[in-house]
This record gives sequence, C-alpha cells and structure tokens, in this order.
Amino acid sequence: MKNISKLQKIREDIVFQETLCSQSLTFHSTWGIFSPKSIDKGTIMLLDFLTLEPSDDCLDLGCGYGPIGLTMAKLAPNGTTTMVDKDFMAIEYSKKNAAINNIGNCDIKLSNGLQHIREKRFDCIVSNVPAKVGSEMMTIMLTDALEQLKPGGRIYVVTITGLRKYIERNFKEIFGNYKKLKQGKQYTVAMATKE
Repeated sequence: MKNISKLQKIREDIVFQETLCSQSLTFHSTWGIFSPKSIDKGTIMLLDFLTLEPSDDCLDLGCGYGPIGLTMAKLAPNGTTTMVDKDFMAIEYSKKNAAINNIGNCDIKLSNGLQHIREKRFDCIVSNVPAKVGSEMMTIMLTDALEQLKPGGRIYVVTITGLRKYIERNFKEIFGNYKKLKQGKQYTVAMATKE
C-alpha cells in the first residue's frame, strides 16, 4: 500500500513558479522531461542575454516544457512564438503551461528540429542545445535555422562550455559570423546573425 501511495505521488505534476526576464510564470512538468523541478542554469543564462522586439516572430528549438518559448511569447506579444520539440511529453506540457499562463501567441508543435515547420520564418531562434545533439543533427538544425531566419534574424544558443569552440566553428561555417555573449564555467551563450 505504501508503494502505491509513493507511486501516485511521483506521478503527480511537478509544479513551481519562476520569474524569467521579469515575467512571472507557473510551470507544470513531469519526470522524464529535461530539468523537471526547476529552470536549469543554462536557460537562465541564455534568457539574460536575449533581446527581442515586441513584434518578433520567434522559435524555441527543443522547447521542453516551455520556459524559453513562453518567456519569448510574453516578451514579443505582437509576434508569434513557435515552440517545437521531438518529445511528445514536452509538447503536452508546453501546451498545458501556455494555457495555465494564459499565453495565446504561441504555436506548439511536435517536430524533429525544423522538419515540420518549413513554411515559417523567424526574427529570432533560440535553443538550449543538448550536449549529446550529435554533429549531423547540429548541422541540420543550424542549416535549417539559417534558411528560415528572416534577413537580419538572430540565433541564440546556450551550450555546455566544453562545446563553445564547436559552436563557434559551426556558426562561422554556416552563418559566417559568431559572437560570444557570455562564457561561464558551466555554460556559454553565443549568437549569430543572418546577414
């Protein structure tokens, strides 16, 4: 009986509140989704360096349960923020969190990278890149991002600091430019622009 009670408890949504870029948000998450109990330090660092215009159309690439995408949707209320992830549970929780926070200017889709949103164009693409993304998927993601950014559009990524040189090489190769915004012991935030 005790084990059943414990199992029911861990199946309940994990619920917490966070203020990101001065936006107060409530998040529901679950075990199996990245950083389920709190916003990870890489995401917080990335958001500290993100600048958006109110009408920007944005993409959160690998949205998880939505902390980056929902923050962007609040910062760019006159644009649309698209949120994609290849994990169906991440999409389910992103949709739940958009509803809980009354955020309507977002479009949340199941997609492997940008594969299922080819028709969209963005002012800003943001990603907390998984450490194990793999070089092939990274090439696909960055090449697709370049194609789908509007002229002058920006891509921001946060990675573990050990991947900073790898990101620099890829940004320079694909975008022709690279700017390191912040390097810490654990994470590095970088951006590139579609010229």
